[in-house]
Amino acid sequence: MFSPLRTVVVVSVAAVALLAVGAVLGRREKVIPAPPAAAAPARADRLAASISRAQDRLRKLPRDHETWAVLGLAYVERARVTGDPSLYPKAEGALRRSLQVRPTGNPVVLVGLGALANARHEFAAARKYATAALRENPYDADAYGVLADAQTQLGAAAAATAAIQRMLDLRPGLAAYARAAYDLEQRGRLTEAAGLMRRALDAAVDPADIAFCRSQLGDLALSTGDLEGAATEYAAGIAADPSYQPLLRGRARVAAAAGRIDAAIADAATVAARTPTPDTLLAYAELLRLGGRAAEADRQLTLADAAHRIFVANGGTDDLTGAQLALARGDADAAVTLARSEWLRRPFAEVADMLGRALHAAGRDAEALPYARHATRMGPRNAAYAYHLATVLLTVGDRPGALVALRQVRDLNPHFSPTEGPVAARALAALEARR
Repeated sequence: MFSPLRTVVVVSVAAVALLAVGAVLGRREKVIPAPPAAAAPARADRLAASISRAQDRLRKLPRDHETWAVLGLAYVERARVTGDPSLYPKAEGALRRSLQVRPTGNPVVLVGLGALANARHEFAAARKYATAALRENPYDADAYGVLADAQTQLGAAAAATAAIQRMLDLRPGLAAYARAAYDLEQRGRLTEAAGLMRRALDAAVDPADIAFCRSQLGDLALSTGDLEGAATEYAAGIAADPSYQPLLRGRARVAAAAGRIDAAIADAATVAARTPTPDTLLAYAELLRLGGRAAEADRQLTLADAAHRIFVANGGTDDLTGAQLALARGDADAAVTLARSEWLRRPFAEVADMLGRALHAAGRDAEALPYARHATRMGPRNAAYAYHLATVLLTVGDRPGALVALRQVRDLNPHFSPTEGPVAARALAALEARR
């Protein structure tokens, strides 16, 4: 049968655009990736210089709509690189000024507004802006990238795949490859996803691009429980570009899975210090708690909550992270409310999983079960989703169903979590001993 991503295997990797717009900030775990165009510190410095030049030009030419749009995009990108959502209002101000100067015939600013909306997790708005940009310029690859990111998060898988394919047709490069690989991964086609990233790596020359590809390959290896393969990819990526934070985070996860908790904590601390976002702080807190350092873990949860409030204060919407923070505090009812709010906004696999977990924690397993099943259907090769389904099935008394789910966890990735993985293994052993 024809695959909508069939043409991926024949296109070549082109140069990555300076601004890989459409990145999603503040999400936990896997993101739709935006490839780096340079090492993080150098990238931030270059963006700062670009912002300064745009500001200088606008002081002389305040009605230059293109420079206002470029400035807004630069702010969005700098927020992505630094993890600083306080740049979002500046980005919006610049982009709105561009739109004010040129209300029509200005597709670049629509792409910028879409990228900003994605960054703030306003995915329906991002889809609207990307669609409007494509009405003005149907050959804009960046607009298709913004559209693909939004459709993915809104649970419109087929529409996301179509947008990614169009992006590949128009400008086959690392940004398109990364989205295509993520799309395949979401559908459980991990071997094909790794194949795409391997092709991108073969064509990569810039150290930052190599680091990005290695990070994606490491994540894919880790998702199948291949600790050695993941460690090899992360080490090669760090050798190419030590500043790329996802590599350190991946290395921390490998170390934790291998029982080297102190090494995992050290890497997680570095990542959280450099990019203190809710997800990095929560990951650090989990490892600290695993290492018996509960007071320090609680401090990181407090910081994660503050980072989340900063994100929201700057126009972001993220009840998914809010639900996770509530669960970490032991407030299951608040987690249910927040997760349900997010589910109504976007029926995505990660949100279904979170809502199922929250309902389970609240003792409402009959309600949790449909969401846990939905997450496993939408993410068919995700060991965490399978484990969370197993916990609900055990609680409602479906031991045969739980056994199937726990065996799936073992087969997919027994190292999916340093805390839940061992619990899953013990539960599976207990059920098999009863047979």
